[in-house]
Amino acid sequence: MFLCFIVQLTKFMSENVNLSHKDLKFSFIAGLLIGLLSMPVIKAANSNLYESIFFTIVPFFLIATPLGTIIAFRIGQKIRIVWQIAKFGVIGVLNTVVDIGFLALIIFLTKSYLSINSTDTLFALGAWTVTFYSLYKGLSFIVANINSYYWNKYWTFQENIKKSSSEIIQFFIVSILGFVINITTASYVFGAIKPFGELNPDQWGLIGAAVGSIAGLLWNFIGYKLWVFKK
Repeated sequence: MFLCFIVQLTKFMSENVNLSHKDLKFSFIAGLLIGLLSMPVIKAANSNLYESIFFTIVPFFLIATPLGTIIAFRIGQKIRIVWQIAKFGVIGVLNTVVDIGFLALIIFLTKSYLSINSTDTLFALGAWTVTFYSLYKGLSFIVANINSYYWNKYWTFQENIKKSSSEIIQFFIVSILGFVINITTASYVFGAIKPFGELNPDQWGLIGAAVGSIAGLLWNFIGYKLWVFKK
């Protein structure tokens, strides 16, 4: 029944909104992925909340993402950059759940099968201690960054031409700086700020990841728009 509803909703949107088939398809795919990938994040953050909303997570994002995209498209017809920022925002949410979801998966696997906690020391340089969390966060950022490149190239900035070596180098430079901003911000929040309430280290690590992702995404949008995918 839900699939029939989605089919009817898609048909209605295509007939009543001047949104391209590509934009509509991408928004539905993004909504589906956000819903699926947010499930382990919500479960790690609050298992009780997860159990209570389990069946509504995917349907919510599968409907809310396209509807939000349509609203942004309508506004974007008057203020062009709003449409581009909205698509980047959708991808930003997707990248965040990819980032945090992959981080949560690494933390769970290493803790369950290797008995390694995210707070364990990886190495120390003088007074500076690097924990396994920073390593995990770096890996999750790389995965999210690969996802970000293809979504932004072919949807946000609509660049369908074959990628050149200069574009790859520019993307690499922007991404590395975004990586530094992301990891530094996340590690600072995780290590220098005490967890709020009754959050445990793993839950606080997810908060740090979210803050780091937001900081990195802001930098990336500016770099991608004004340099990498500049038209």
